[in-house]
Amino acid sequence: MRYKVEVDLDAVMRRMDGHAFWWNYLKTALATVSKIGLHIAVFREPFLSLALNGPKIVESRFSRNRCAPFGEIGDGDIILLKEISGPIRGIALAKSVWFYDLTIEPLDQLRDRFGEMICGDDDFWESRRAAAYATLIELAETTTLEPLSCNKRDRRGWVSLRARQLVFAF
Repeated sequence: MRYKVEVDLDAVMRRMDGHAFWWNYLKTALATVSKIGLHIAVFREPFLSLALNGPKIVESRFSRNRCAPFGEIGDGDIILLKEISGPIRGIALAKSVWFYDLTIEPLDQLRDRFGEMICGDDDFWESRRAAAYATLIELAETTTLEPLSCNKRDRRGWVSLRARQLVFAF
C-alpha cells in the first residue's frame, strides 16, 4: 500500500526567501508546465549531516530491483533531504545523475570512482554487494532548511513527488 506524501511547497519557498538561486529555481520548477522533477530522499545519520555540510557530494541509492530513484530522477531535479522519522532538513540540486546495472558495472569500480564523494565506509560498501542497480546523484547547491514537517509514514527511502515531465511543443 502506497501512502500519499504531501509537502507544503509554499513553506519551502518561504524558507528560501533571500536565497537567490533557490528562490528563482523553485519558481521555475513549481510552474504548471515544468520538466524539473521533485523528490524526497530519506537520509540516516551520518549521511544527512555529511550531505548538508559538504563532504558528501554524491548520493547513492542501491537496490535489487529497478525502483525509485532508478530511472525517475534526472539532471536538474530537486531533492528534498528528509531525516528518518523526522522533518525535511535540506534541499539539493541533482547536478548529474548516473544509473548503473551492477551485473555489468562492478560495484568495486563505482567505489573506486565515487567512494570518497559518497562517504561510505567498508561496511557501507559490503552491505551493497547484493544490489543489482545503482543510482548515483551529484549534489549541488545543497542548503539547510528550517525543519519542515512531511506526512511521509511509509518505509520508502525515496519518493518522487513529481517525476520528470515531458514537455511537448507543437
